[in-house]
Amino acid sequence: MGKAGAPSGAEAAGAFVVENPWLLRASLAGGTLQARLGSMVAYQGEVTFERSRPGLKRLFKRALTTEGGRLMKVSGTGDVFLAHLARQVYRLRLEDEQVTCNSRHLLAFEEGIEWDIRRVRRGLAGKVAGGLFNTHLAGTGWVALVSEGQPVLLRPADAPTYADPQAAVAWSGALETAFKTDFQARTLIGLGSGESVQMELKGDGWVLVQPSEGSPAAGGSRSRGGGGLLDLILGP
Repeated sequence: MGKAGAPSGAEAAGAFVVENPWLLRASLAGGTLQARLGSMVAYQGEVTFERSRPGLKRLFKRALTTEGGRLMKVSGTGDVFLAHLARQVYRLRLEDEQVTCNSRHLLAFEEGIEWDIRRVRRGLAGKVAGGLFNTHLAGTGWVALVSEGQPVLLRPADAPTYADPQAAVAWSGALETAFKTDFQARTLIGLGSGESVQMELKGDGWVLVQPSEGSPAAGGSRSRGGGGLLDLILGP
């Protein structure tokens, strides 16, 4: 599996075009795409919208973890303009590759991309917060992400890299993740809501980090509980 190309905010050719820093144009030619529910601001052509059905297993995962935002299926022929709260838009192309993101940063993806909810990694984070969960994307096609403010792209191969889980927008599938805690960090950095849990990223790839932790209650990257049925459904 190759390394996913780094996200880009620049306008370029392709099915997904960044019209401006806050607006994505997705072109359809008889196909379909998945987009964040409510993200359509305009469209041209013959296009239909319907709520996506995630399937029973993913529905349970979403209910138990609050990860995996609601999606809509967009079909037809034309151009669809997508945005979310005037946040900055970035796109990346997957070629039989994988990427992980928090669902609150996911704007849209093409029909060649499969998605699921996965535990980032067991261990310390599971003991502290019941586990950390994100949306896993895999396949071939375009993916569009949004960021609260202009993010920074870090490459863990260059230096030891750590991020607040609430500030990490997305990272390439080749990276390994682990968690460390620093309970004194609660009084030193950020909002004091989850900074004591820091995500470590290792390997040859990239991680996109936004200049905001967002709302402590938003994003749903933490589970409502650990063990039992949750472990049975989500696996390791």
